[in-house]
Amino acid sequence: MENGFYTDFDTESIGHGQSRHDKGRTPFEQDRDRIIYSPAFRRLQSKTQVFLSGEFDFYRTRLTHSIEVSQIGRSIVNHLNRSAAELGDGFHIDQDLVESICLAHDIGHPSFGHAGERALNELMRPSGGFEGNAQNLRILVGLFYRQKAVWTGMKPTRAFLDGMLKYKTLFRDSADKDRHFLYDNQEEVLDFISPGMCLRDLFNSGKELNSFKSLECRIMDWADDIAYSVHDLDDSIRAGFISIKKLRNWRDEQAPGLDTEDIGFLDALCDAVLNDGFGPFLARLIGQFIHATALVRRDNPLAERTNRYLYDISVPPEVGQRCKLMQKLARDLVFRTPQVHQLEYKGGIILRKVFAVFEDEYVGKANSILRLLPDHYHAAILGCDDPHGRRRMLCDYISGMTDGFVVRTHKRLFDPGFGSIIDLI
Repeated sequence: MENGFYTDFDTESIGHGQSRHDKGRTPFEQDRDRIIYSPAFRRLQSKTQVFLSGEFDFYRTRLTHSIEVSQIGRSIVNHLNRSAAELGDGFHIDQDLVESICLAHDIGHPSFGHAGERALNELMRPSGGFEGNAQNLRILVGLFYRQKAVWTGMKPTRAFLDGMLKYKTLFRDSADKDRHFLYDNQEEVLDFISPGMCLRDLFNSGKELNSFKSLECRIMDWADDIAYSVHDLDDSIRAGFISIKKLRNWRDEQAPGLDTEDIGFLDALCDAVLNDGFGPFLARLIGQFIHATALVRRDNPLAERTNRYLYDISVPPEVGQRCKLMQKLARDLVFRTPQVHQLEYKGGIILRKVFAVFEDEYVGKANSILRLLPDHYHAAILGCDDPHGRRRMLCDYISGMTDGFVVRTHKRLFDPGFGSIIDLI
């Protein structure tokens, strides 16, 4: 059955890549399948989510997190399609579209989590910065497929690409240039999302522009919030970062700013941890957050062009507050601990040292004497006359490395005792 919720405007593709003449699958199914079979998606299995890759065997990686976000996203779509009076069999939110957006939402993020992202952004500041979400788009539009030293995109549909746009502010327009921006050369993506309409002219600030998201992007964003608010706590409790004592102390410290429901929730969480029942306790929250989501209408410049902007989702304030409370709990008791900060510092140092070696060889010299990179990157970088272009390609290479690959590369470059004949095979 045809789905009237989407039109040719939503399914139009951008860029060069593989053909979309396969009539056996919808355009959104093709988007999803291409993500699942891509090397960039598989690399997420060895990239940090909370704890460094390989540190434990039970916690989430970027890959398992992305899979969980996609499942939550599909469940939100199921709930909305069943509960919203305006949606039905021939007019509904597409599950495959939301799933593909959720699966790909971290595909451009580097090793070592947010510490790696910050390090690369500092290094790339003179050449347009680095931002994980901007790198998502760079991969999808221009780096998805490779033949020798030539890269092309996956020809994403407008709806899929727009669903990936958590932020719409360009680097040059960003106030602090620390995060939440697109690369300046991705202005063509914004033009494709809203042809004939300059979104930057319609908003008073970058914050307002970044808040202007499609329905599917809003679903992905909420699914992501649900996943990491619940699962970061789950991983942290299992890893021993969060104990009964730490929970109770944190509850007492935060008590002046908490209402009775928040305190009751924290007491219940303490009991669940004490009774070793925190897994089911946290899992039930996912269902509560999903079923609290509702479909609403909105008015904006793109609402007449596509239903993706005619509709939005809403979440009751108390539900959003509960999610934020859980995120703050994880930040305070896990992410701001000396153990995590020391590991993040080490990851940043490793990335900076590896980047410095490659930059010295491939940007600081007219022609590289050494062959430090794979043949296709070596040839592509030497074929670029712009030093900023060379730095961007180096950043593409390094940001695609898994945690373990970065560490091994660092050891080969700096550890005299590391390396064997196996490295040459």
